[in-house]
Amino acid sequence: MKSLATFSAFVGKTFAIWVIVFAVLGFFFPETFKQIAPWIVTLLSIIMFGMGLTLSVDDFREVVKRPFDVTIGVLGQFLIMPLLAVALTRIIPMSPEVAAGVILVGCCPGGTSSNVMTYLSKGDVALSVACTSVTTLAAPIVTPFLVWMFASQYLPVDGWAMFMSIVKVVLVPLALGALLQKIVPSLVKAAVPALPLVSVTGIVLIVAAVVAGSKGKIIESGLLIFAVVVLHNGLGYLLGFFAAKAAGLSLAKRKAIAIEVGMQNSGLGAALATAYFSPLAAVPSAIFSVWHNISGALLSNFFSGRLDEEDKKKLSQTA
Repeated sequence: MKSLATFSAFVGKTFAIWVIVFAVLGFFFPETFKQIAPWIVTLLSIIMFGMGLTLSVDDFREVVKRPFDVTIGVLGQFLIMPLLAVALTRIIPMSPEVAAGVILVGCCPGGTSSNVMTYLSKGDVALSVACTSVTTLAAPIVTPFLVWMFASQYLPVDGWAMFMSIVKVVLVPLALGALLQKIVPSLVKAAVPALPLVSVTGIVLIVAAVVAGSKGKIIESGLLIFAVVVLHNGLGYLLGFFAAKAAGLSLAKRKAIAIEVGMQNSGLGAALATAYFSPLAAVPSAIFSVWHNISGALLSNFFSGRLDEEDKKKLSQTA
């Protein structure tokens, strides 16, 4: 069990590399990875179940203890990224499918990898976890509404069906994971070290399946989509950071909110795009999955060397 936990931790730390490797494999061996496409929703449900196993009451205590900080993060997530997506689709010419996919990934909740990146950046991890938890729980209502409001000009949007899908794929697995944690805590505690392996496996297989199913379209417009994703992600970090700064938050909190805003649950975006739009609409989410793990690692490395007086004091107290 110890060796499995060690391997799982290694896979979690090298997440970005595995995403790139499987994206490349999906591109060059499409027939193999296309077979995974029917399992995308199941894989995402497994990932969310794993997140449910790690949720704790403390995650939500942060919401009560620091409502202002969490509100800034949640509003940043659901205002900055969708509006950036809309702006990019207006400025850069792209097909309706790609535009809908860009908006969809912008309307998704925060990704769980943001918590890891915040930790590596010496940011406020508790705030990051609280924001991810709140945006994930709000996603069944907020994500379909935002997609309907912003993307229906490009493709028909069935908001109710999308709501039901997110409930089934996100809330139900989360609830089951949290329930299991209460019923058999010792079993869950023993399984937690293996969760990074499960999450990484799920995400890389989703990315490979989407890339495999859209190889032709990626060849045709992949560079354009990549440029849009890089801009979307980078501007999300930047605006998230300055929104937190404008709200008067400390550097550690600014780091957390910048990363939280810029990193999306792109696995959810890929699943929804595949189910309700088209394989091409899922490509922005797939590329986002690859890129935000690279950019997140680079940003956290940059942030980790920058500490304010409050951060230095906390580190000296724990040393």
